[in-house]
Amino acid sequence: MAMATNLYTSYSILMTKAHYNKSVSLSLQPGNCTTSHVKFTLPIQKRTGLSISAASTTATHVDGPTTSSKASKTLPFRVGHGFDLHRLEPGYPLIIGGIDVPHDRGCEAHSDGDVLLHCVVDAILGALGLPDIGQIFPDSDPKWKGAPSSVFIKEAVRLMHEAGYEIGNLDATLILQRPKLSPLKESIRANLSELLGADPSVVNLKAKTHEKVDSLGENRSIAAHTVVLLMKK
Repeated sequence: MAMATNLYTSYSILMTKAHYNKSVSLSLQPGNCTTSHVKFTLPIQKRTGLSISAASTTATHVDGPTTSSKASKTLPFRVGHGFDLHRLEPGYPLIIGGIDVPHDRGCEAHSDGDVLLHCVVDAILGALGLPDIGQIFPDSDPKWKGAPSSVFIKEAVRLMHEAGYEIGNLDATLILQRPKLSPLKESIRANLSELLGADPSVVNLKAKTHEKVDSLGENRSIAAHTVVLLMKK
């Protein structure tokens, strides 16, 4: 935004001696943006005066936009974070990382409700600086009704490769009170690695309870966090 130069013209203020109930004369002279010293006294009462001093005041010129017009650099790596949470309700399958998990309830969602894959997708999209999963695969679109979340993962991986990146490493945490995932954790991790086209050694998976606190601890919901590092190919 260009600014007119005369808006930034500064003045030196010269004041004559002022007396109570008498006028004050001002002489305005164009000068530099820095004034050397101005000191004057304005009596408020006959026996009381207020001294105001101003020294070395500097004005800053703004000639145009401060944002750089240069294109953003291609980064050697990018970091993304993903989060997802779903209610657990009877009558739905519980699918985690593309694996069916035996349980008396599952995720109520527009798609298959796979919290792990959903937060991994969001982490990759976030690392790439793209819109989140809800914008790319909106739940208002009927074609995603009941869709397997592997479809979302494959699209996120395609976008990642298109941008010239690959998985450096991924760390995910599942939060649910029940069921215990220890017997299935390696199967979930292996399937997630395959979907990502990544070596299992760079994909980590943890599972935590919520110590019976709030909806997660009361087995009424399930959540997942993911942090991903993308490396330039």
